[in-house]
Amino acid sequence: MEKVVPLVNPAAPGSRPVPARSGCAGCRTDHPLEFDFEYAFQPIVNVRTRTVFAHEALIRGPQGEPAETVLSRVNDGNRYQFDQACRVKAVATAARLGMTSYLSINFLPNAVYRPEACIQSTLKAAKEHSFPHEKIIFEVTESEKVFDKAHLLNIFRKYSDLGFKTAIDDFGAGYSGLGLLSDFQPSILKLDMDLIRGIDRSPPRQAIVKGVLLTSRLIGTQVVAEGVETPEERDYLREIGVELMQGFLFCRPAFQGLGEIAADAW
Repeated sequence: MEKVVPLVNPAAPGSRPVPARSGCAGCRTDHPLEFDFEYAFQPIVNVRTRTVFAHEALIRGPQGEPAETVLSRVNDGNRYQFDQACRVKAVATAARLGMTSYLSINFLPNAVYRPEACIQSTLKAAKEHSFPHEKIIFEVTESEKVFDKAHLLNIFRKYSDLGFKTAIDDFGAGYSGLGLLSDFQPSILKLDMDLIRGIDRSPPRQAIVKGVLLTSRLIGTQVVAEGVETPEERDYLREIGVELMQGFLFCRPAFQGLGEIAADAW
């Protein structure tokens, strides 16, 4: 996953306060976003079955500009609208492109007031575009500083109860680590690319990833290796039992498209 707008610490000196999560009535009357964005999609592949498991929706500018050109415009005043617009546009675009795999959407926990209310636009979009909501994955990056952990756990549990898959992204790179995993077991755990880089030549990385794999099997969570770029990384990961992978070796993000897996990438 690419970097998203960080959460704001309401206690941090000089930071703006996070809006109270008392309800969503006010959110629906706020002005729409004053900027546009689009998506690029990158596949997550199953190297055992040689199929596409999911596509991750990655923010881009209207003409394919880098994500930061959009994310830099997100602030406390439009965070909720942006998060909601992202969900709706991701579902609508996936349906338009004929996506049949899972769709992975990054979400901003700080933009969710009440999970059961804030999810309604996603459910409505899925119904309008005939995209099964059970094929949507909501992922949050583990590198985000989550100051209200109980709120994040509540979001995950509500989404899981509604039939969505959940994922912790960039696992091994952030602040929560095993503590977050011990409190909630997501459907998917995405290993940070720094753990994957050169893993075929790095005994420490190999030991860490094997440990995470064992833990994930015991708690019933699937593992995705992110940032796979070389055949050697792919082969080692496949040898130790990682089936789901994502990275440039298979396909770069395709702007407003699904991309194609290179024949020699498997």
